[in-house]
Amino acid sequence: MTKTLLRSVGLFGAGMIVATIAPAIGAVDVSTYKELDQFMSVFERVRSDYVEKVDDRTLIKGAIDGMLASLDPHSSYLDARDRQNMRTQTQGAYGGLGLSVTMEDGAVKIMTAQEDTPAGRAGLKTGDYITHIDSKLLYGGTLDEAVDQMRGKPGSKILLTIVRPGREKPFDISLTRELIQMKPVKWEVKDQVGIININTFVNANTGDSVRAAIAGIQKSLGHDPAGYVIDLRSNPGGLLDQAIDVADIFLDRGEIVSQRGREKNDIERRYATASPPDLAHGLPIIVLVDAGSASAAEIVAGALQDQKRALVMGERTFGKGSVQTVIDLSDETALKLTTARYYTPSGRSVQEGGIKPDLRVPQLSDADYKDRPRLRESDLRRHLINEAKVDDKVLEDDGKPDPRFQLTAADLKKQGIEDFQLDYAVKTIARMAQPPLRTAQGGAKKTGAR
Repeated sequence: MTKTLLRSVGLFGAGMIVATIAPAIGAVDVSTYKELDQFMSVFERVRSDYVEKVDDRTLIKGAIDGMLASLDPHSSYLDARDRQNMRTQTQGAYGGLGLSVTMEDGAVKIMTAQEDTPAGRAGLKTGDYITHIDSKLLYGGTLDEAVDQMRGKPGSKILLTIVRPGREKPFDISLTRELIQMKPVKWEVKDQVGIININTFVNANTGDSVRAAIAGIQKSLGHDPAGYVIDLRSNPGGLLDQAIDVADIFLDRGEIVSQRGREKNDIERRYATASPPDLAHGLPIIVLVDAGSASAAEIVAGALQDQKRALVMGERTFGKGSVQTVIDLSDETALKLTTARYYTPSGRSVQEGGIKPDLRVPQLSDADYKDRPRLRESDLRRHLINEAKVDDKVLEDDGKPDPRFQLTAADLKKQGIEDFQLDYAVKTIARMAQPPLRTAQGGAKKTGAR
């Protein structure tokens, strides 16, 4: 019997690299069999003596969930509903709010709120807790139950009660569900700079969408732009092959990412292809990242940073450096298991530490950015430890911000700047693209960002 494997580096997605292998079972010692006997004793006692009759499938699923929960935050058992949710995400359309959430100590915690969705427009933020849905307490339920309640028919209303760290009292937000179209890429041109906003890598067409964005930018200008801003902020990741494809678009050669499994010789390296060459034609590139940029987004940022192809700007990323393999157990169930760590071309593991930007630029246009919690991989229980033993200083918020960034949100509002990080990136590209100045001696003096 063979098992189908799908690989993913995303927080919520499944991968699209498919292979088949025969299941391997390691040697089991006598003490393990004793533990299994004890498990069966507990199973039988619960079946016979629990105060209410419990379905056997419920008990077995609970045992499986508990086993996988003891490993790391990203390994899990997928039942029929989970598989359907995975397909829904890959297909890219569902009725809901546009939220990515996780469970922490029995409470539902927001990971990201997609822009141009009900959640994004309502101002929900990373680190917010959802305590009630339609005035009913969520605490103690499962994440699946909470997600099911938040999804629904487009046009229907829902009331969320939010607890935000740093705010004294909970507050209610009324939202109207919409058809959430998971458009992986959007683009625009500002001051001759092409801006490519990659929202997710879950969609299997992300790479093709980036190519279309580049073509659209060039067509709208009638020529190449001054450079590109690749916006990966609040991108929770997704498919491994799409991360590789996107990085390849901007590279002519060199390694993009390597995967390393349990054994020392279990290493797989992925490289840029020489054909077609860099579609950005060597123009300046800035990659914008923040604490919500995870997994597949970190692969792209790390590859372009290590290959000296782009300047990474913003704030330190989430720090998810592991690969999940989805193994089909039956027609309806599967196992999502962490099977490898990934590394950037220079051999860095982003696990725990994330990608540190070349230039730290805070989001000054967000009035509460200083107090906003920044949830990262290192905050999750049972997260994998970085094998390279990252210095604790790397896990800090990179020290004090650059003294150049002293403007307040009110100052920026007066200047008409709604997104300080993006505005700063566009202006930096414009400076980098300026032609060299000629000196009195006829030599060239380069100008640009310093």
